[in-house]
Amino acid sequence: MVRGAMRLNPWLAIAALVAIATALWHLEAARAGISVDAVAIGTTPAIIYRRIADGPRPVVLIAHGFAGSQQLMQSFALNLARNGYVAVTFDFPGHGRNPEPLTGSITDIDGATRTLVESLRSVGDFARRLGDGRLAVLGHSMASDIVVRYAQTTPGIAATIAVSMFSPAVTATAPANLLVIVGDWEGTLKREALRAVGLASAPRVAQAGVTYGEPARGTGRRAAFSAHVEHASVLFSEDSMREAILWLDASFGTPRSAAPVVVARGPWILLLLAGAVLLARPGAALLPRVAAPPVGAALRWRRLWIPLSIAMFATPLLLRVLPTHFLPVLVGDYLAVHFAVYGLIIAACLLVMHRAGAGAALSAARPRALGVAMLAAITYGFCALVWPIDRYVTSFVPGPERIVLLAAMLAGTLLFFLSDEWLTRGVGAAHGAFAASKLAFLASLAIAVALDPERLLFLIIIVPVIALYFLVYGLLSRWIYAASGHPFVAGVANAVAFAWAIGVTFPLLAG
Repeated sequence: MVRGAMRLNPWLAIAALVAIATALWHLEAARAGISVDAVAIGTTPAIIYRRIADGPRPVVLIAHGFAGSQQLMQSFALNLARNGYVAVTFDFPGHGRNPEPLTGSITDIDGATRTLVESLRSVGDFARRLGDGRLAVLGHSMASDIVVRYAQTTPGIAATIAVSMFSPAVTATAPANLLVIVGDWEGTLKREALRAVGLASAPRVAQAGVTYGEPARGTGRRAAFSAHVEHASVLFSEDSMREAILWLDASFGTPRSAAPVVVARGPWILLLLAGAVLLARPGAALLPRVAAPPVGAALRWRRLWIPLSIAMFATPLLLRVLPTHFLPVLVGDYLAVHFAVYGLIIAACLLVMHRAGAGAALSAARPRALGVAMLAAITYGFCALVWPIDRYVTSFVPGPERIVLLAAMLAGTLLFFLSDEWLTRGVGAAHGAFAASKLAFLASLAIAVALDPERLLFLIIIVPVIALYFLVYGLLSRWIYAASGHPFVAGVANAVAFAWAIGVTFPLLAG
């Protein structure tokens, strides 16, 4: 078997391994002295964080946002536990590893909102028994509204911490001791935080960083802006952790002789993932050479724009009439069909232009080398990305209830990535073809949202995540193609990665 054309760079491999080892050491050190116990509350998976050998302490119930999971709230849980609180995280129905789907309309207060509040209530009843009887709640994004409503209807909630809050339920007097934490780059939510805090202040124009009322009496209100973060990174900000700890101290009357001990996990997570991506560069050099010379459509710009334009406009227009409701997951079925139709249109255009075809692709490849290279690329993705993301970032391992969703997504992503990789690769291919094809796909999603905003609004939220995936896997794809000489190696690996990411993170809905 012939090794790939890329040269192995040992220094880059060493640097990547050092980065990975350093990040893992710091991330595991953040758990030192903390017991992390997984439990099941009915069908709801939960984790209890507390200092080893601590006596009874106040409990903080921590709720994740839409399309999130309890792993996403680890930074809050670990830091609260380190500073003397019992922290409890859990997965809402339809999220993470909770096998139960989310019931009720997601746009109706009497629908999914009620389901989520009741889910929080069942976990809260369990959590209150873990400590000294005192309870506070913390929720992010979607869950900010859920914890507010829960605190308003549950006696004895000492404090409510709403991160990236949007909740019409906040009043001048409820919930008690409300702290609103918002990222400094969340402009609209910053204004909402000041409005909510201002309901209980006089004058009603609140300022960030100022405490109104008296937390010791349950009348406290405060808005805090975490520096240099947005809607997701606010969950890893040291400012966010410090504000939450100090607010709980004030609400519970907890004496503290020194500043809170805050462990920052965000930078180490980024270093870990960066190291995993960089290690793929020397790793790709070990792939076998599948095709020599390299194969692909090799289109110049004067012909490349034709399939891109047709797919970009035709896909969202066709999906206005084709059925796309067949999976119990929010817009996941639509996205699977969008990938599939877009890929089929690209493949059809290439066949019409006589520049591609399955026969040509396979005849140019060494079959055994192609299989080995595909398997190696997929395996690396699981080892280097799936495991660390699941342990340190968010739930990334599916339960059995998601297998059908994964299979449906893979059918769509395979059609897209195999066609797209062949379209943008080859000797003499237009410079920037890969980036242009991804921009065209994102534009097709934007057109789809414009045509059906009511159903596809969630796509607006996830487009930045899809763009980030395109950036990272585009880099991996470039290295894989340079080593193997065949577009299908990266095509299959990217298809599996995208199908996996969507299948394990999109919320499951009932019905």
